[in-house]
Amino acid sequence: MDATGNTAATTPRLGRYTIDTDKSSISFKSRHLFGLLPVHGTFAIRGGTVEVAEPIFESSVQAEVDAASFRTGHAQRDAAVRSVTFLDTDRHPLITFASDRVDTTTVSGTLTTCGRSRPASLSIVHSEVLADAFTVRATTRVDRTAFGVTAARGMAGRHLDLTLEIRCVRI
Repeated sequence: MDATGNTAATTPRLGRYTIDTDKSSISFKSRHLFGLLPVHGTFAIRGGTVEVAEPIFESSVQAEVDAASFRTGHAQRDAAVRSVTFLDTDRHPLITFASDRVDTTTVSGTLTTCGRSRPASLSIVHSEVLADAFTVRATTRVDRTAFGVTAARGMAGRHLDLTLEIRCVRI
């Protein structure tokens, strides 16, 4: 209930939404140097859409991430990760996600990175619904080796723990 005694909406209004790239972010945590040191960074969302349907499991999510936007604040590491050794962003400029199942706690679908597609599941940990917009925070863990990114075993962390903060605005 809100301050006026009204029950707040728990799902967005039906319809099509666009991802507000200026108010959305993807951050990650990993480890390097044989798991001894933490690494934090970000990716930029290029765009995407969300179709909210009834029933909710008929909803869909499409998103594109700019692979070359990988940033950790360490220029040499960032350039190496964007290179052919890891993400090969010249050949694979986009990381994409397309849902195949949506419910109130999970968005499952296909994540494509470096030309390889694998199942991925995002756990919704927070949502806020407004009249013509909504924000969702979701988390997931990605195993980079499942996408063929296998360089620097031991030196570079195998898993990235992602947190997505996505703001969607009704079209």
